[in-house]
Order: sequence, then structure tokens, then C-alpha cells
Amino acid sequence: MDFSRWACVMVACGLGQTVWGADAPRPTRPSRPPVVVSPEVHADGRVTLRLLAPRAQEVEATGPWGSGRTPLTREENGVWSITVGPVVPGVHEYSFQVDGMTLLDPANPAIKPMRQPRTSILHLPGNPPLIHDFRDVPHGTVHHHTYWSKSLGRPRELVVYTPPGYERESNRRYPVLYLFHGSGDTQATWTVHGKAHWILDNLLAEEKARPMVVAMLDGHAVVRPGAWGTNSAAFERDLVEDALPYVEERYRVATDAAGRAIAGLSMGGEQSLRIGLNRYDQFAWIAGFSSAAPGKESIGRALSEPQAANEAIRLLWIGCGKDDFLLDRNEALIEALKAAGVRHEWHLTEGNHSWPVWRRYLAELYPRLFR
Repeated sequence: MDFSRWACVMVACGLGQTVWGADAPRPTRPSRPPVVVSPEVHADGRVTLRLLAPRAQEVEATGPWGSGRTPLTREENGVWSITVGPVVPGVHEYSFQVDGMTLLDPANPAIKPMRQPRTSILHLPGNPPLIHDFRDVPHGTVHHHTYWSKSLGRPRELVVYTPPGYERESNRRYPVLYLFHGSGDTQATWTVHGKAHWILDNLLAEEKARPMVVAMLDGHAVVRPGAWGTNSAAFERDLVEDALPYVEERYRVATDAAGRAIAGLSMGGEQSLRIGLNRYDQFAWIAGFSSAAPGKESIGRALSEPQAANEAIRLLWIGCGKDDFLLDRNEALIEALKAAGVRHEWHLTEGNHSWPVWRRYLAELYPRLFR
């Protein structure tokens, strides 16, 4: 490089430094967004929800404080807020609607497990504690597994609860409950949102239930769109051929009908009732909560062999709320069982198709199992 070209480069660089240092404004750092706390539970049971959405035109919330959507108010810093309640103690769901779009609460890490997550969890413990609240008692362990389903040709998810003392009592074999979720949920919903493990922990501490293992499967054996009609058979195949052997190889659980129970809610209730009433030689304890109850043709074995069913089944527990949209189907099932002479318990209760009902049903079922 000759001297003149070198000098031009140096001058240009020097000018650039001078302009940057003397004349051009330094870039400003963006201001920190406001800290958002949501939900905030107050001592009187009221709850404040907040959402940072400075460009939103309208923000609403839906939750356990009333019907429909409740509008939030925008503050100068772009945070929208509302205080609702007092909200009754329990485990609730809520969500935001921002300019017509449903959103989870980004400030709340508690999310209800669903196939398409759309609600956050609001847990208000009771005083005294509710049966599904976390208490200072011995607690079991929740295990998460991925297993290979040979019958489906793909990996599947499984959640297993073991009771307090399971690890210490290495020679003890436990009865096992296979517990199924509803159509919108996943294998994790019964623990994360339903609190199935805390319910059993609390009942065990009160000596109201027997220690047991609880296995919670993914109820969606068929995931491709439009294949709902084949899910029932595929799920039963996976349960019997893959999930049961997987659980029985890895956990000290009973392998006979007297030591196995099967239960579920909504879609899972259809699965538990249909499978249980056709396989009562494998499951002696059967329950359905707000079930998408199977028709007579789906439970033909029990209806055609009532004496054998009555001898094998230790408990057939069916419950549904008076305001549940599946009540008619459950009542039709009850009539079919009565006509055939199949012994059962029918629990017509207050409530609709919702988790408060199903937590209560599970708390009532646990003490009845394996007695």
C-alpha cells in the first residue's frame, strides 16, 4: 500500500472515531420491563392477575370467579391487571384473552398439562387443608417414564406414583391402580392438576386407604387426526401388551386381578369401564368418573355373563354429576347393568364435568380399593 492510500485510510478511521465520540448520540439502553407478579393471592382470598401487554387493545380473563370474561385495566407501564374474588380454596384454571387470542399467564409457571395447553393453574390451599392440598405428612414419589410400545410402534409416556416407604420395604408387593385422564389431557394431568398423589398421601397419613402404586398412562394411543374411532382398541392393546408388562417388570406390583384396579374420568372413564367390564379376570376393581360411558355392545362380556362378572368384580363404582353433559350416557349404562343383573354402585352427585368433582370422586374411591 502506498503512503497516500495509507494516509487516507488513517484519516477516515480517525474521522470515524471523532464523529462517534463527539457528535453522534450514544445508543440508549432499552428500559427494563416492569416486574409482573401474577397471580398474587391476598390474605382475604382475593386474587390479582397481571399481564404485560403494552400494545394490546383489550385484555380479559376467565376463571373460577364468575361466568364469562372479565376485563382487565391497563396501567401506564403497559401492565394490565384485575383483582377478583374472594376465590374459594381449591385448584382452579384460568387464562387471558388478549385481543381475542387465549393465552396462558406468562408469569405463572404452573400450567395444566393438556394436549393443547390453554390454562394456567391457580391453587388456593384451604384452612384447614383440603384433601388435595400438600400437607406435612409422609409423601410418595412420582416417576416419569418413556417406554416403547410394540403394539403401536412408537414411544409412549407413563407416570407412576409409589407410596411412602416403597423404597424401604424391598420385599413388599403392592396393589396397583391404573388411572386414566380425559380427552383433552395427558398422562401428567392427574398429578399436576388433579393432585392424585397428594390425595393418596393424605389418606394414607389418616390410615383411610391402603398403600398402592398408581400408574397413569397417556390415553391417546392414536394421535393422527380423524382416527378417534380406532383409539379405544389401540389403547387397550397398548395397556395389556405393553404398559402392564412394563410396570410389572419395574415395580413390585400385584399381577393378579384382585391386586389390580382400573379407573378414569370422561374419555378415561369410557376406557376403564369398557376394558374392566370385558377383562374382569384381569381387573377386579373398576371405576368411572363422569364417563363417556360405553354402550351395551362395548361391554358385552359382563352383560352376557352377569354371574361370572359378579363373582370376579370386587367393586364397580360409577359416578356422575347432576349437571354433567354426559349424565344421560351414564344413566343408560346404569340401566343396562341393572337389567343384566351386574352389581354396581351408582353415585349421582352435585357438580358438572370438572376437576373439583373428579378429585372428590378419587378421594372417595381410594379408601374402597383393595379392601
